Amino acid sequence: MKAAFEKAEGLTVVDVPAEKKYPMPLFVSGEDDVFVGRIRKDTTDPNGITFWCVGDQIKKGAALNAVQIAEWLIASGEIKNLKFKMKDA
Repeated sequence: MKAAFEKAEGLTVVDVPAEKKYPMPLFVSGEDDVFVGRIRKDTTDPNGITFWCVGDQIKKGAALNAVQIAEWLIASGEIKNLKFKMKDA
């Protein structure tokens, strides 16, 4: 589970329970990444996991998220020949 999070772009894993290291809002202020920690199996669902997910909600809001999604779509070739057309107000 942890390896999948570590491979994801835009995520930073902070998950060292023995050293009490996990993501906290105070420490991620101003960061673009979303921080994930406390990754473990869900004791109530055999196919589930639980984890903490922390990010700067002001910086990593809709605008930055939209830009990062658009960049990924363009880089992955999902969007080709993109054309914008302005609508009359």
